[in-house]
Amino acid sequence: MHKSSWKSRRHGRRSQRQNPRLRQHRPNERCNTEAQQSPQDSDHGDGEVPSTSTSTAGSSSVPDLPGYYFDPEKNRYFRLLPGHNNCNPLTKEGIQQKAMEDKRLQLLEEEDRQTKKITRMGFNATSLLQKSKLGFLNATSYCRLAHELRVSCMQRKKVEIHSSDPSALASDRFNLIMADTNSDRLFTVNDVKVGGSKYGIISLRGLKTPTLRVHMHENLYFTNRKVNSVCWASLNHLDSHILLCLMGIAETPGCATLLPASLFVNSHPAGDRPGMLCSFRIPGAWSCAWSSNIQANNCFSTGLSRWVLVTNVVTGHRLSFGTSSDVLAQQFAVMIKLWDLRTTRCVRQYDGHVNEYALLPLHVHEEEGLLVAVGQDCYTRIWSLRDTHLLRTIPSPHPTSRTNIPSVAFSSRLGGVQGAPGLLMAVQQDLYYYPYS
Repeated sequence: MHKSSWKSRRHGRRSQRQNPRLRQHRPNERCNTEAQQSPQDSDHGDGEVPSTSTSTAGSSSVPDLPGYYFDPEKNRYFRLLPGHNNCNPLTKEGIQQKAMEDKRLQLLEEEDRQTKKITRMGFNATSLLQKSKLGFLNATSYCRLAHELRVSCMQRKKVEIHSSDPSALASDRFNLIMADTNSDRLFTVNDVKVGGSKYGIISLRGLKTPTLRVHMHENLYFTNRKVNSVCWASLNHLDSHILLCLMGIAETPGCATLLPASLFVNSHPAGDRPGMLCSFRIPGAWSCAWSSNIQANNCFSTGLSRWVLVTNVVTGHRLSFGTSSDVLAQQFAVMIKLWDLRTTRCVRQYDGHVNEYALLPLHVHEEEGLLVAVGQDCYTRIWSLRDTHLLRTIPSPHPTSRTNIPSVAFSSRLGGVQGAPGLLMAVQQDLYYYPYS
């Protein structure tokens, strides 16, 4: 009788060791059920919930308690207060922002340490060259895969912006940048502190390593209206104009405006003065794109709510196409088709992009076979246009926020025909360059 009871007690202790939730609690030990009690039952006035036991902290998942946040570093729960309390750091928005900032800093640190990245398993310069020599890759495929390999090795560098009025660059934040066809000019839209926008053109001819310097032209233009979208337009000649989508203000409706590029430079090219300046009344235009396709010469499209409007600048003729959602980004295709208009069916899908409300452009580079876009989360992502593979995710050099979403321009010849290939990123008042290795 005594022996059997001893075995029973021994078995009970073994069970308690195997299942910590069943073990007895010492006077100085907190139990798990204490962390699961309702907030009304807690007598902690500082908003803290007692920490869980060691077994719960070591588990991969922690139970969610309504109104509480579990801090894995401190191994305890904290009460969440309403978001309108600006003095309270523990709101859902604040916690999400902290998590995003921690992730951004970690990725920046990894990018600084890592000189080479792998875009695909077994994908490197040696294997690429061998496949090309063996005849497994044609010239087009080889060039596109070479671009992918170079994208994976880009490193961030700061660019110096020179201007005759440096004070004009110090306080205004970049909103949009757009490189022209030859990638030797950069049209910029900056947000002005007093309200409205400022336009300008930056020459990229000095963008050469190791000295990275660009020049902002002195002629700047201001407007009290918000710019939704911008693109270069080839009307008189290649990239002779800039097309802007402006929001309406007060009783002035929204419009699409063509500005001659010669307005922004001191020296006007021969035959480029005076340039054609015109405006088209298009209320509610979210995005715009100029056609480089000869079948739609002198035409541009504007994206509106659930439809696209294509306008001929010379004749004024217009065509409209219905869509299933608001058109926040668009681009004319020259050699490829990413959407089948006959069946309204998506042909390819590029996963990873984050956007819920922002007007964010996408950049299709058919020559390099790349698709580039900046998400609402301030990450720049580069996909393979051919097979939709995500090649690179670049964190922003500045803390993420709705007002700090970077704007990018990508080209294989930044600065002109003999320019350096890579990515330009504008965020806040800074311009960064990610060159090919």
